Amino acid sequence: MTNQTTVVEFIIVGLSNNHHVNIILFAVLLDVFLLTVMGNIIIVTLSLVDHRLQLPMYFFLRNFALLEICFTSVIMPRFLYSLLTERKSISLPGCFLQLLLVFFLGASMFCHGAVMSFDRYVAICRPLHYSSIMNGRVCFQLVLGCWVMSFLIMVPPIFMVVLLPFCGPNVINHFYCDTAALLQLSCVDTGHIEVMIFFSATVILLGTLTVTIISYGCIISTIMRIPATTGRKKAFSTCSAHLLVVVILYSSSIFRYLQPGQRGVQDFDKVVSFLYCVVVPLFNPYIYTLRNEQIKESLKDACGKAGSKSLRFS
Repeated sequence: MTNQTTVVEFIIVGLSNNHHVNIILFAVLLDVFLLTVMGNIIIVTLSLVDHRLQLPMYFFLRNFALLEICFTSVIMPRFLYSLLTERKSISLPGCFLQLLLVFFLGASMFCHGAVMSFDRYVAICRPLHYSSIMNGRVCFQLVLGCWVMSFLIMVPPIFMVVLLPFCGPNVINHFYCDTAALLQLSCVDTGHIEVMIFFSATVILLGTLTVTIISYGCIISTIMRIPATTGRKKAFSTCSAHLLVVVILYSSSIFRYLQPGQRGVQDFDKVVSFLYCVVVPLFNPYIYTLRNEQIKESLKDACGKAGSKSLRFS
């Protein structure tokens, strides 16, 4: 310990050390980032201005879109900057802030996903009581509960990672500050923190997944009892988009974080992290938009109004 020095910054390796590959990655990921933000902004804007979308389903979808904008903005701008400038260093406070926000916002997204599946359960399985059950007060309490639960479960173990001493080396084998890489760099035993992170991730992932599975199990059972083929097709169309997102998000996240050992990052782990940090947030808004007739109609009306206004001014 006498030969070790205190770390003042970390070096984030990223996805590649090849300059030409990084330039290509920058161009592609900049487009991905802009499309992700734009898609979610469209959902938020439409759900606010269109009276046809003033329903609990779109209230939850709007909050989920805001979460995705925040989550993506925590990771992507810093990553894009490092790809463009080849500057891979990040300060300790910057790294720790990114770590806290990634896990807090990520946990909130899982909780919101579970709430959205419950909302679909009430809408399809108890349609006559939907408006009374999912009233404005209940919707607000559910969203607030997602934020509070995510904070209470995920922030304490991550905050303990922040308090760890780092004496060198300071190279993070990832494209953002992740717990596994940071735990590997600490110069003290982190066994108890690894257990806490594993427990917290288990509660969030398996807890929300259980709610989602039960909700969609009831939904599918109800849909199969619908006599009319058209009604059954419409109900499946409404839920299939959410189910696709759930499968991709949970499969990658469970593989990455539900491991007893939380130290160290392999190259394949970075690929899995890339899937749920970059790819899933890109597809989410477009899956929800393209598979939802009300949002498509609202978007067409908005584009039509914008087009008529531009013709009038020209």
